[in-house]
Order: sequence, then structure tokens, then C-alpha cells
Amino acid sequence: AMTTDLDEIGDTVVRHENDRAVRIKDVATVAWGIEPMRGDAAANGHPGVILSVKKSPGFDTLDLTVRVEDALEQLQAAAPEGVLVTQVYRQADFIDVSITNLQEAIRDGAIMVAIILFLFILSLRTTFITLTAIPLSLGIAVGVFNLFDLSINSMTLGGLAVAIGMVVDDAIVDVENVLRRLKENASRGNPVPKLEVIARASGEVRGSILYATVLIILVFLPLLALSGVEGKLFAPIAIATIVSMAASFVVSLTVIPVLASFLLKPKAEKNEHKDGFLANGMKWLLRNTWLRLALNQPFVVMAIAGVLLALALSLYPQMGNNFLPSFREPTALVAMTTTPGTSLQQTNEISKAAEKLLLSIPEVERVGRRVGRAERGDHVVPISTVEFDVEFNEHGRPRTEILDDMRGKLRELPGTFSALSGPLADRIGHMLSGVSAPVAIKIYGPDLGEIRRLGTEIQNIAREIPGFEEARGEQQAPIPQLRIEIDRQRALAYGVTPGDLNAELATLLGGQVVAEVYEGQKIFDLVVRLPEEWRESPERLANMYIDTKNGQRIPLKFVANLRQGTGPNTILRENTQRRFTVSITPTTQDLVASIERLQDEIAKRVNVPEGYFISYEGEYQAQKDASQRIAFMSVIVLLIIAFLLYSFFRTPVFTLQVLFDIPLALIGGIILTRLTLNNISIATLVGFIAVAGIAARNSIMMISHYLHLMRHEGEGFSNEMIIRGTQERLVPVLMTGLSAGFALLPLVFNMGFVPGLHDSDPTTAPGKEILNPVAIVIVGGLVTSTFLGLGVTPAVFWAFGRKAAEKAVREQAPATH
Repeated sequence: AMTTDLDEIGDTVVRHENDRAVRIKDVATVAWGIEPMRGDAAANGHPGVILSVKKSPGFDTLDLTVRVEDALEQLQAAAPEGVLVTQVYRQADFIDVSITNLQEAIRDGAIMVAIILFLFILSLRTTFITLTAIPLSLGIAVGVFNLFDLSINSMTLGGLAVAIGMVVDDAIVDVENVLRRLKENASRGNPVPKLEVIARASGEVRGSILYATVLIILVFLPLLALSGVEGKLFAPIAIATIVSMAASFVVSLTVIPVLASFLLKPKAEKNEHKDGFLANGMKWLLRNTWLRLALNQPFVVMAIAGVLLALALSLYPQMGNNFLPSFREPTALVAMTTTPGTSLQQTNEISKAAEKLLLSIPEVERVGRRVGRAERGDHVVPISTVEFDVEFNEHGRPRTEILDDMRGKLRELPGTFSALSGPLADRIGHMLSGVSAPVAIKIYGPDLGEIRRLGTEIQNIAREIPGFEEARGEQQAPIPQLRIEIDRQRALAYGVTPGDLNAELATLLGGQVVAEVYEGQKIFDLVVRLPEEWRESPERLANMYIDTKNGQRIPLKFVANLRQGTGPNTILRENTQRRFTVSITPTTQDLVASIERLQDEIAKRVNVPEGYFISYEGEYQAQKDASQRIAFMSVIVLLIIAFLLYSFFRTPVFTLQVLFDIPLALIGGIILTRLTLNNISIATLVGFIAVAGIAARNSIMMISHYLHLMRHEGEGFSNEMIIRGTQERLVPVLMTGLSAGFALLPLVFNMGFVPGLHDSDPTTAPGKEILNPVAIVIVGGLVTSTFLGLGVTPAVFWAFGRKAAEKAVREQAPATH
């Protein structure tokens, strides 16, 4: 430990020679300096230090942000004059906006559900009873989150937003049946006690509600099997939906009947099965149009559904394929590269020019830049790489126009290449492939020159493909070097070992920490190094004396050759193999098709020598893996559902009918996705999973009611029975479908997407990016599954269900209760 006074350090004795003390200042110059700079930074055009604060897992980002900002305020108060502490990126901004948007979506969804229920029921009391399922179910879900230490974040809130229209389904079915039975009871001459009627009415639908709820829970299970980034994003949505639906089932069979016993009091004079005007109108319309056609010409109705399904399936391959929707962050990340070997000073000059261009855009509020990397940073990049964090103000043009403007201005800088993304996309790219881009093409092989040649060839091919113009090769190139090559024979003659010589030269040229200097709590390294005029002069280095084993000193040129040469600026390895990476930040909406086209072009035009191979990583591979995992898990879940349905109906006919009704939901989901997003992502597949459960639920409710009428109401297998059963189930089917659909409209329409207009600004609702495709699929699927199901289900039941229905009634299957 030493003082920081340079004179005192210079007077420090380092050796005694012939009774004479040798001080540091006798053999060296003591001066303040800085570590070799591997990078630099600036904020809003002013030189500075970029401090990155990273959160440990398990802590609340918003709470931690407040505490960090308090610390920064204290730092500002203690900072010297002229030093300004400012923020260039704040993750909490995106989180705040996201959570606010989702809270509004949940609120607006609940309002939509309330309006739909009241229009059908036209009774404030009944509407109130049904709506209690929302706060109770969501409250139980939040309680479960707290119990299992799950955080309330944008994904769990998204799951609640998706579920808000579905948690009332069980309550709707229960209340509708209770109210209908109470009206029937009130019209009798000798009505039975109300509690008995309510208990019997709830019992009638208990089985079908249970199986329908279990089915919805099952279809969300494949999402829990997802791993990696997609698992972190979609598992919370699945958990929130599963817990909410389980809670709604419990609420529908406990709280709802109790509230009905207190609040529902239908009078005898108002017992003529009167429904609201909307419900009566729907029943009349259904009976005289779609239902009549279904019973008179059942195969025509099935053919119509088949044609629509074929049309929808033909649209699927026409849409683009991406891993995840783009995040609408209030920050843009610009990665700019210059020629490898560019000095730090020159890179700084270029980045200053880029910064001025970015700040000239009216909507750009702040720009922070990082050149190269910090001295001890783990983000290993050369000094020819620059990253800009760009923050926008709240007003101005759509974000797509601003980003296009940024791309145009950055192209004005000669000798540079820039790619735009967002902080989240950058981090996801790092997690998926190890590089800060959504797609990484890695070339592995033994020879650096060869893998660089292959990588450059692939980069040029990629830039020819629309959407891949921002493909960039790794900053790996031969740069000028001073090579010191040891002559081993001469070194042997002089008693110099290569290892010792390398260590000595590394100390003299690169520097070596020999002690630590303390000033209070501050610690400084004391470094031994040759002066700059020696390090930059090959002639002086050649004549520099070095130690030998016998204690003599000889010039370096006696045992080594010094010459100018070239060598790689970086050597990167992965899985013990040398590798070169081509990073791509796509601007296309069809990532999968573009990657497949790139693979074909590379296979045709690139000759890969033996011992070399190419790997495609990042979002493309993640999308492929996630899709396969979802498909595999969905098949298993469908088999489980088939066994459950068979135990419910005791016949394979109705089991197959429910499963074949599921594609009716895919029709609307695919068509609405084609009209709006025109893109398939993992989020879209999640929407298909969710709507499949809802579609199957409606079929279960309808078929089980037919069987109930045959067993308990004295109905035979006839047209009249199917008409009666369909009309009695019409209101709950429409109410559940419309409630679930309208509750999702805030997620569908608040993204700036208009049917047929694909280039509109999608930046209005951060936080809904993942949920918007899910909601679009569910809403479209609900339309076709509800309205086609009202015709197809009766038609199939009438055409194929006579023997199966009689068998189910005879065996008293659970569906007939």
C-alpha cells in the first residue's frame, strides 16, 4: 500500500545494490495515466461515462428503479461542478406503459362484458350475479400468484386480460339455467321450494361445466412445456388463464347459486318464458334460417363448413412466419460498425457525426453512445463497434417513419454499417444465439481466413434477399501488427527461454500490475510499462536489452525477428470450434420464408469445404423448436381430451363430434389474422390453442343439453327436441362467445392495425404486442365457432347421433344428467 503522492512513490526503495538504495524514480518515470482504453462513451453529444445497472433475479424492477434514481440524485448532489447525471435508458418506462395499457384493457374488457350480459338478460340483478365471477375469479388468481410467489407482470396481467371474458362463462351457464328453472317453477300450480329448484338447476349443468372447464385448462397445458424465451413469455399467460378458469368453476357452483337464492325472485305473473328482445330476436332468426337449414339439409351445412375450412387452411401458408411480434419500446438501439482496425479516436469522430444526425430528427430526445467496451466489461466487442441508445419524445410521426428516417440518415456516413432494433430484441437475440441480433448464421471451421471468406460470401447473399439488407458480418479481419518472432536456435545459444521472453515482453509492452496504491477507500493500480516512444518504435524495441539465464543482458534482436505483418483482430470460439458469425436484423414480416430462401441460396452458391459447417440460430430456430413442441404437446392433450370426452358421453360419436367442431374456430382465427397481421408467430399459435378450448366447450354444452332433454324432459330424438335444445342453449352460447370476444376487443383494436392496412403505426399500445395476435385469433375464432357451431352441431347430431344418443341415455352417461 502506498500514498498517491507521486514524489513519495518515486522515493520508494525497490532494491539495494552495493550498499546503495535504488529508488523507483532512479529507474522509471512515475506519472498518472489511464488504463488502455478499449472504448468510450457519450450522452447527448457530451463526453461521459455510461453506467449500466443490472437487476438481480427475483427483485421488482419498478421498486428497484425508484431506489436507483434516489441514489443517482444523491450522486448528482455530490458531483463536481459541470458534471451532469442523466438517464439514457430506463426499462421502467416500458414496464409502466405496458402495465397501464393492460390494466386499461382489463377494465375496458369488464365493461364490455357487463354491457353484453345486460343486453341479453335485461336484468340488473342477474347481470350483477354473473359479473361477480370476474372480481372473485381474478382475485383468487392473484391470491394464488401471491401464494406461489409469482409476480404480477405484463404477462400475468395479459393472461388475466385474455381470461376476463371467459371467467363469466361458467356463471352465465349456471345463472341462465337457474333463472329458466325458477321461471318454470313459478308458473306451476304447486311450485317447489326455491332452494330445491336452484340446487337441481345447478346440478343439471355441473357436469358439463366441469368437463368444459377442465378442457380449457387442458388446452393451455402445452404452453407450460415451452422453454427458453417463449416459455418465460407464455407460461405466465397459461398459468393466469388456468387459475382463473379453475376459480370461475368454483365460484359458479358456490357463490353464484347463493346470490341467485337471495336476488332472483321471478313472480308468477311474469313467467311466460319471456327473454329480452335481443334474445327473442336471435332465437326467432336462428330457428327460421340457419337451424332450419341444418335440420333439413344437414350435409349442406357440413359442406359449407368444410369449404370455409379449406379456404382458411389455404390462407395459412400465404402468411409470414415470425418467432415473436415486434416489441413497441420507447427506445431504439442502433448498432453501427466501421472497418476493423479503426482507431478509437477515429471511431469516436464517426460516432459523433452519427449522433448529430440522430439528434437532428425532431422526435429524438436523447442519445447515448457506447464505443467499444468498458475496460473490465464482459461485452467483448472491438473498438470499431458503436451502440446508440435512442430515446424518443411523446409527439411526432409514427414510429415506423422515424425509424426509416434514422436508417436514411445513418446511410449518409461512408464506411459504416448500421442495424436498428430495440433493447428487448437485442437481449432476446443474445439469449437465443449469443449475438445481438434476431438471426445468427454461424460458420465453424479450423482456418480463420476460410471461415471469414465463407461468412463474407453468406453476408453478400443475405443482403440480396428483401428484408435481410441489414445482414452484417462479424468484426473479424486482418489488421496491421508488429510481429516479434523468436528464433529458437539463437535463443537456446544465449540461454533465453521463449516462455520467459514472452512474459518479459508482455510486461514491458502491455504492462503489469506490481502493486496497489491507496487513497482513502480508492484503489489505484501501480503498473510497470515501457514509455510510449519505446513501444511505438520497432528500432528501439530491437535494441532493447533483455535478461538471459546466465544474468547477462542482450539486445532483443539477437534472439528475435521484428517485422510488420497482419493478424486477426479477434479470434472467437464456440464449442471448441473457431467461428465467424453473420448477424441479421430482419425488416421482413416473414422470417421463416426468408431464412428458408437464404438456406436454399447458400446451398446452391456456397461451396463449404470438408471440416467446415454452417449453423442457423436465433429466432428462426427458436420458432421452429417452439412450434414443434407445441404441436407435440397438443397431440398429447387432444388424446387426453378424447378420453375425457368418451368418459363423459360414453360413445365415440359425440367425442369425435366435439373434436371435429374445433376446426370451426380455426376458420375465423386464420381469416382475421390474414386480414390484420398477415403473420403467424408463436403468439398466434397460443391463440389457436385458447380458441380451440372455447369451441369445444360450446359443443359440449349443446350436446349434453340434447341428451338431458331426452333423459329428463321426456323428449325423443326428433327435430323438435333439437330445435328446443338449441334455442335453450342459444342465449348462454351467444353470451359466453360474445363476452369472451368483446372482452378482447381492447387488445385487438388498440394496436393501430386496421383490416387490410398492414403498414399502419403499431406503436400505440406497448405491452400488448404479445397479446394482440392471441386476441385476434380468439376473436376471429369465436365468430366462426359460435355461429357455424349453432348450425353444424345440430346438423351432425341429427345426421349421425340417433343411436349414440339412445345409447348414452340408456347407459345414463354423465352427459345426460
